[in-house]
Amino acid sequence: MKEIKNLLEKLSNAHGISGHEGNIRAIVEEEIRSYVDEVRMDKLGNLIATKEGTSPSIMLAAHMDEIGLMVKYVDDDGFIKFVKVGGWFDQTLLNQRVILHTEKGMLTGVIGSKPPHRMKEEEKKKVIEADDMFIDVGATSKKDALKLGIRAGTSITIDRELRPLANDMVTGKAFDNRAGLVMLIEALKRTNAEVTVHAVGTVQEEVGLKGAKTSAFGLSPDVAIATEITITGDHPGIEKKDSAIEIGKGPSLTVLDASGRGLITSEPVLRWLRETAEKNKIPYQLDVSSGGTTDATAIQLTKAGIPSGTVSLPTRYVHSPVEVISLRDLDRCAELIARSIETVDRYF
Repeated sequence: MKEIKNLLEKLSNAHGISGHEGNIRAIVEEEIRSYVDEVRMDKLGNLIATKEGTSPSIMLAAHMDEIGLMVKYVDDDGFIKFVKVGGWFDQTLLNQRVILHTEKGMLTGVIGSKPPHRMKEEEKKKVIEADDMFIDVGATSKKDALKLGIRAGTSITIDRELRPLANDMVTGKAFDNRAGLVMLIEALKRTNAEVTVHAVGTVQEEVGLKGAKTSAFGLSPDVAIATEITITGDHPGIEKKDSAIEIGKGPSLTVLDASGRGLITSEPVLRWLRETAEKNKIPYQLDVSSGGTTDATAIQLTKAGIPSGTVSLPTRYVHSPVEVISLRDLDRCAELIARSIETVDRYF
């Protein structure tokens, strides 16, 4: 469990918003190079690692990008206005510490807004929107900010590092989807499969499943698994009818997401994953959800269609800087994928 925690920590603490995944790609490549026959980067920036073997070919997809921000412009006093990159709930951004990845290096900033002491009563009752926030890096003017290397287009990530919680839980940023990358990497390390495996670190998932579309088109695998995280319903503020998934009860297998507008897992894929879990005594959960989807949706619709499924890690507080997961669940997810690779030729 220590090794899986260390890998998650390395990936979670690293930084890379959509379109700026280079730091993450370098870590993944270093981790998997000795377990595959070829590693390359395609034109969009996807990392494609291939272990050559027999048919059928299987694609494992885990997106490398995290949600973040980007500099829109700097005002005359040196304060930074930004746009959101990916699906933020604005309240989670206020008063966060951030890192600006400038051409001169990393720079710390804080997200601020009008102080409540100067708000009218009706203003205090309203949610502060991202458009009314700004970033303060300590610059004294626009000219000073420019000297620091800040420009329109500078990427911004949350300044947060992984920390342990009680039992086997940890909290940190970007478990969506650095946890999925851990699952992919660990599965490659553990499997003895003889089939062809394409392990893909995809780009720009948070802004439209873009890397999955292009990489799946180029690889044209026989079957695919996206490794992801999924929302739990095991904490205050959410009911089991909205999500029956719980931390500590094993991997989540998607049956349907986004009310069917996203992925509807094909019956052979779902049967393959369920039977492999049962044979190996890996506890699992079935997920039917009305919101959100994964790279599997884009892969499934590639060319004439690719049978696809999603193995997800139960996660609390998704799309926040304090996501929470169970390391035991993460280990079980990796184990299920490793064993599934070894049984894929019996189903496809």
